[in-house]
Amino acid sequence: MKLLHFFKLKERCFYMKNVLVDTKQLDYQSWLEYRNKGIGGSDVSIICGLNKFKSIMQLWMEKTGMLPLEPTDSEAAYWGTVLEPIVKKEFTNRTGLKIRNRNVMMQHPKYEFMLANVDGILKDKDGMAIFEAKTASTYKSDQWKYGVPPEYQLQVQHYMEVTGYNKAYVAVLI
Repeated sequence: MKLLHFFKLKERCFYMKNVLVDTKQLDYQSWLEYRNKGIGGSDVSIICGLNKFKSIMQLWMEKTGMLPLEPTDSEAAYWGTVLEPIVKKEFTNRTGLKIRNRNVMMQHPKYEFMLANVDGILKDKDGMAIFEAKTASTYKSDQWKYGVPPEYQLQVQHYMEVTGYNKAYVAVLI
């Protein structure tokens, strides 16, 4: 597992009061409907033209209700979900930093279309930070050779803006 720490911006506060919905007991279809109310972190790479699996037009049609909400049922998404707790645990074992789950969908206090579903949060010597767990096939290891790939950088920068945190950790299991 590779531990990648990146991005430290100016000091800002966390917008704890801007929780759109508690997701702990939310069923998947309801979660999709909430997610469709704005732009989430994984949508940013699509908007910027860096996603080869979905076009900007497809995203727009989904967000405007012209296309039905489709669950992400790819093999990669499945294994990412299954392995996320393992990546979190190993990150904690290697760094000593304890990750807390945030089972909420957050919304930017000013730009309400900006949403965030972070994998976790943690506190380090500098304060609070976002944690994101990623998994990648060995065939994609070259994309991680020089750090966090651009689509994940965009995702985390989006989350940092929504939460007000100035730091993020990304751990990937290849």
